[in-house]
Amino acid sequence: MNDDEEAAPYAARERFWRGESLAFTSMEPGDAELIQHWRADPVAAREIGVWPGPLHELHERLVSYVEDRDRDDFLILLADDTPIGHTALHSQDFADGTAEAFLLLAPEHRGKGHAAAALAALTDLAFGELPLHRLEAVTHTENAAALATLKGAGFTQEGVRRSSCLHRGRRHDNALLALLRTEWEAQTRPRSWDHV
Repeated sequence: MNDDEEAAPYAARERFWRGESLAFTSMEPGDAELIQHWRADPVAAREIGVWPGPLHELHERLVSYVEDRDRDDFLILLADDTPIGHTALHSQDFADGTAEAFLLLAPEHRGKGHAAAALAALTDLAFGELPLHRLEAVTHTENAAALATLKGAGFTQEGVRRSSCLHRGRRHDNALLALLRTEWEAQTRPRSWDHV
């Protein structure tokens, strides 16, 4: 499938949030096959700590996400309608003002600055539109690309969850990072609403 064929079904999808070079659209259960393909990438599977199960299970999970008020899931689209990833705010607790950020890019779209743009748009959504005070992210301590992207977005590494992940028979550490509303407010970069 070429990029034009991949982008065609997404041309009519509403973009409700924009970033510097991309937009978010709500994820739908029909996106399961695309998400499954991205999750099957060995690098992604290792970094998110989950090997893809049966497609019907992922479809059922996406159906449940639509009704889950503790999370918001989005497809990331380029200006030409090409879907390049999945991002989410999950474990949202509006009483405490906390949530966790998730980001998964398609293998062919990594290393092009899209992760930084998506993370900037996600933090703008979290702090500019939602009553959040703290946004967390968790990744393997060996995931240099994710750590660099998170730190570039202003996240501070607060600690390490030692031996908290099992992969290929070995225990791995996870880094815990967070961005506070006051830290986001102090950033001088253009905001998502400046790109409309």
